[in-house]
Amino acid sequence: MEFDNDRVDVGGLDDRRGMGGGGLAIGGGAGVVGLIVYVLVQLLGGGNVDLSQITPAQTGSSSRQESTAELEKRCNSDGALDKYVDCRMIKVYNVADDVWSEEFSRRGLSYEPPRLVFFENGVNTGCGQASSQVGPFYCPPDEKIYLDLGFLEQLQQQFGAEGTFAQAYIEAHEYGHHLQTLLGTERKVRSAQQSDPDNANRYSVAMELQADCYAGAWATLADKDSDNGIALTKDNIAEAVNAAEAVGDDRIQKKAQGRVDPESWTHGSAAQRAQWFTTGYTSGDIDSCNTFASV
Repeated sequence: MEFDNDRVDVGGLDDRRGMGGGGLAIGGGAGVVGLIVYVLVQLLGGGNVDLSQITPAQTGSSSRQESTAELEKRCNSDGALDKYVDCRMIKVYNVADDVWSEEFSRRGLSYEPPRLVFFENGVNTGCGQASSQVGPFYCPPDEKIYLDLGFLEQLQQQFGAEGTFAQAYIEAHEYGHHLQTLLGTERKVRSAQQSDPDNANRYSVAMELQADCYAGAWATLADKDSDNGIALTKDNIAEAVNAAEAVGDDRIQKKAQGRVDPESWTHGSAAQRAQWFTTGYTSGDIDSCNTFASV
């Protein structure tokens, strides 16, 4: 994965690393990526998750909070996007902002970017308090994407979602949830879940699969953007598909509890997640992402 424009803009970032705060808020925050489900099942089911081993890997964290000017200088130094995870994730956010701003403008739709929040250990959000155990997530009330980069690294190392574009897919999935907020999908889904609680999980699965599809569409649109996009290879797409499969509910349940319970799925199977990412990638069109047709 190569970026067409290496310039990193930190203007959309809230860097809360080193600030502390927050606690586990299970169920607080919509759009939590499927990566977290395994950890929650393990925690609630008595499984062994050694959270003490979760440490940042070249994220640029330090004992003191880096100033915005320092962060911007570091992220725009030679080789920063290859060396630093935080710089690379900010750049992915920059590319996503450019792509979706242009796409919404082309469609005559109103667009506002989310904020990207880096945190360590815990954070206060518009969805309540959360700790790093909940993994990457998007919070609709405050329209922010939350990432604990150390936990993101650990999840990739332990659960097989490897590669720099796998990281990009995870963030693009969360950005997809922001698109659902802008388009009114998130509000409609929550209303449908309240009026039809028996099918609440099916609505949740459709919403998560749509975010996967949006991530795939973003990959194609970003690859076509020669000003501030990314140059992708077949291996990069394979990384994203592998990551999507790795966080399928069936694989997570099988690994965590030795059995699969489709009725309890909230994010979709490995095959479904890979299929919908591929659908978005093949079409490059968010109109192809109607995952609600079968709900």
